This record gives sequence, C-alpha cells and structure tokens, in this order.
Amino acid sequence: MGLREELDKLYLTYNHMKFVHPDPLEFLYDYENIEDREIAGLIASSLAYGRVAQILKSVSLVLDKMKPSPLKFIKKSESDSYITYFKDFKHRFTTGDELCCLLKGIRNALEKYGSLNNCFIEGGKESGEVIPAILNFARKLNIFSKNECSSLVPSFLGNSAFKRLNLYLRWMVRRDNVDPGGWKGISPSDLIIPVDTHIHRISVKLGFTARKQADIKTAVEITDVLKKFDSRDPVKYDFALTRLGMNKIEEICLKKLI
Repeated sequence: MGLREELDKLYLTYNHMKFVHPDPLEFLYDYENIEDREIAGLIASSLAYGRVAQILKSVSLVLDKMKPSPLKFIKKSESDSYITYFKDFKHRFTTGDELCCLLKGIRNALEKYGSLNNCFIEGGKESGEVIPAILNFARKLNIFSKNECSSLVPSFLGNSAFKRLNLYLRWMVRRDNVDPGGWKGISPSDLIIPVDTHIHRISVKLGFTARKQADIKTAVEITDVLKKFDSRDPVKYDFALTRLGMNKIEEICLKKLI
C-alpha cells in the first residue's frame, strides 16, 4: 500500500464525529447559524492552547455565558459590560481582560464587515495565496481589539505557524463528517495545515518536512506534500493524523511508504 492509500485509509477510519471528543471543535456543532458558528469557532480556536481538558472547560465557560446566540450576545451587550461576565476568567496566560478585548474586536469587525467571513475575505486573498489574508485577518483582529489580547490573536509580524488561525479556517471552510464549514469565498485547496508539536513530530517521522522549527514555513512545506495526495483538499488529513499515537506512526514508517 502506498502512502496516499494509507493516508486515505486513515481519513476514512478516523474522520467521524465519534472521534472528535475531546476537541474544541465539538462546540461548533451546537450552532446551525453560521453567524453564531464563526464567532464560537474563533473563540474556541483562540483558546485552543494548553491541556485539552482545560481548553474544553474554558471554551464551555465562555460559550455558556453567551447562550443561546454568540452573535446576539456580542451585538446586544455593551462592549464595556463584557468584563462583568468574564472578570474572573482565566485560561493559562489569558485573562478576563484579554478575552473581553477579543470580544470587543469581534464586535468591531462585525460592525465594519458584517461577518468574520467578510472580514477575512476583505484581506485581499488571491487564489492559492491564503497567507496574506491570514496575516491581514490577524492584523485586523489586533487593531479591532486594540492590541490587547496577544495570548489569543497572533501578531501579524510574527513567524509562528499561525496554528490556531489555520485550525479556525479548517473548521470554517471544510465541510465533511467532522468539519462543519459554512464560510464562502475560500477554497479548501488554499488551506494550510495547523501545525503544533504533535503534527510537526508526525510530519518529520513521515518525511513531510526536515525543518526543526514549527513555523508557517514548515506548515506550508507539510501542506505542499499533502497536496500531492489531494490537491483539492490537502488539509483533510489533519484530523486523522492528530488521532494517531506514536506507535501507529512508527508502524506506518516501518512500512517504508515514503
């Protein structure tokens, strides 16, 4: 069996909702309205750092206070009143003040663009070049939040992998058994794989990259390899690969598939 067949087998095996928990993605299933889902998704992905149990607890705490509609909560609550809901919030490096700044940033983005989808599309993305749009989206979120939520929104000047924003895009753009999708104007073929230490380690093992730093260049390099297996939807393999333990990775490598 070749590597493409092995990856497709992994996709068919793991890409089902029964394998989602524990994953902050599960919160998006509560929102049929894309305007609610995109807000919940940005909050969930922004908090997706640290131990997964704490991530789920933190995301649940925030979204529970925004029920039944994150959109209505953002629009109807005065921006200065957010702190009354989240003054005691704490998630690793993120404080209640930072969370409120993100919510204010979302509110400002909605007021100017109508939706987060439009805010991203207005980044001037050309076909096949999503990185400028990601950088511009990060820039806008920072400006709209007055650069006061650095633990939640990456710097558009940095050299990170933009893992959480790429994860957010995967959730919002792709649509299959796992990813709910809903955004328009962006093709799955333009997405970049969200790279954390686990995906980086897997990719090195499988020969997708030799780069030692898990930055955006590494993410693009890994994605370019995955495009050889599915040019229309290279990031579809991400969810399945994150479900692999190191024993399974070693097993695939031993088959000398590369």
